[in-house]
Amino acid sequence: MGVKLARWKCLTGLLLVLVHGLPIKALAADSVVIHHAHHGVIRVGGDHNYPPYEFLDEAGVATGYNVELTQAIAEVMGIQVDIQLGLWSDMRKAVLTGELDVLQGMSVSEPRKQIFDFSPSHALVHQSLFAHPLSPNIESLNELTGKEVIVQRGGIMHDKLKILDLNVTLILVDTHADALRLLATLKHDYAAVANLPGLYLSRELKLTNIRTVMQPFLAQRYGYAVRKGEEDLLAQFAQGLAILKNTGRQQQIYQKWFGTLEAGFPWKTLGLSGAVVSVLMLFIIATVGIWNRSLRKKVEERTQDLQERQKQLMQVDKMASLGILVSGVAHEINNPCGILTLNFPVVLEAFDEIREILDEEYQQKGGLELMGMPYPKMRDTLSSILQDMDDSTKRIKGIVADLKHFSSQSGDDKHSMECLDVNELCETACRLTVNTINKTSIEFVNDFEANLPKIMGHAQRIEQVIVNLILNAIQASQGTESTIRISTHYDKYSRRVSLQITDQGCGISEENMAKLTDPFFTTNRQEGGTGLGLSVSAGIVRDHDGLMHFTSKPGVGTTVTLSMPAVDKGLQL
Repeated sequence: MGVKLARWKCLTGLLLVLVHGLPIKALAADSVVIHHAHHGVIRVGGDHNYPPYEFLDEAGVATGYNVELTQAIAEVMGIQVDIQLGLWSDMRKAVLTGELDVLQGMSVSEPRKQIFDFSPSHALVHQSLFAHPLSPNIESLNELTGKEVIVQRGGIMHDKLKILDLNVTLILVDTHADALRLLATLKHDYAAVANLPGLYLSRELKLTNIRTVMQPFLAQRYGYAVRKGEEDLLAQFAQGLAILKNTGRQQQIYQKWFGTLEAGFPWKTLGLSGAVVSVLMLFIIATVGIWNRSLRKKVEERTQDLQERQKQLMQVDKMASLGILVSGVAHEINNPCGILTLNFPVVLEAFDEIREILDEEYQQKGGLELMGMPYPKMRDTLSSILQDMDDSTKRIKGIVADLKHFSSQSGDDKHSMECLDVNELCETACRLTVNTINKTSIEFVNDFEANLPKIMGHAQRIEQVIVNLILNAIQASQGTESTIRISTHYDKYSRRVSLQITDQGCGISEENMAKLTDPFFTTNRQEGGTGLGLSVSAGIVRDHDGLMHFTSKPGVGTTVTLSMPAVDKGLQL
């Protein structure tokens, strides 16, 4: 009896600790996170001849958009930087060997992501194809077969043309300026260079016998880059960039270096400007009014296009920054959640043993009180507390899972996609939600079109979208004897496979319709919604080149339509 009493006292002490909410340090050791920081001066590299992004001026001083942006980041983050500009190929190697810490501007590509980590982008870089008067016009890169193309050594077009394997003879040079000068000698067919640097340099170098062919192509995200494993260093620049964007300072620097060039530069007439001036001089006075009106219209159109692209870029950067933040939050929450998950069974086992002992004591003596409360009432209260703790722990795990799904959204993995049957995906999603369906009085109706063309995608990710939409429809319809209809259809004119989920629930107000896919927006917070489900789903749909459309009327119901491109019959296996 003495041993049993000692055990009872020990378990009772543990229970009292739980009731009073005191920390139980013995259950888990404190986790220690060590952050490695870069001390001293950070060495930042860049291209010495890539205007207006970065270049050396006539006095040999580093200047340009990237340089000014880096200096601004250093100012707001309280760090010291040493900006070094040189040959691009040398700068790139220097980061990999550790001679430099950061590249202040590099276009993002899949091969480069294997050896570099990138910050959220701070610009969007297009490529252009320049030609001399003897080179024919072309409309696609496939027409470069058999041609001689000048590219910068180690540049994005050097990488791209090697991957495309178009049987092109590559003429390698050190800078964009070298590429354009060499093209002007008429010795080779084309020069593939970045759009804005090419236009800038051709104007500054007065190369009047070259012109652009094709529209600007290969839009690439452009940002800070470090070698793999330097996430802490990269985070400093990502954080500083986010501050500059939120304060509007990044936009001011961007407008300073690109605003006039992007909005008003005469793209198509650059190479012919000298000839036009000399041949049409007599006609200028007569046509100046028409020309002014035409130019004004072009400037307005180009400005509008630039503003739209800037909005898109800012949205991409916003979501990338938010993803980094969410990933960190999920990690921090996951640590204490893991401790709770591991130790909660111990607490439940202890409570069961204590309850057996106390039940026996109560039956023998009666009138037992704990914490000034009759034992039966205390026992029921503790059971309720423990159940709430169990539910809360599961809720935290669910939130962490949503956060991780949101932060890991990526449409870059195109190689693991497969041909999928949308009807089969719907059937799987229905099986996954059958327990939830059975708990309701809602009638489910399936209307699947036979012999649907297949789509290309990730089965689990699309199933995740369908499951989320079904659960949303159930939630909106709870408490009503209504019908949820799931249907599929193929539109032969648009060549897209569509999926519709229609409920007869509470509907969505016009005010909330525009915010449905915003991260953390939810009308169901009281029921445990995080506001990440539709945001994650929308990202998955976009990654599959799909569309998600909502129609709703309050008090009537909601219809969600997913539409994704069908795979050509010849590709279906």
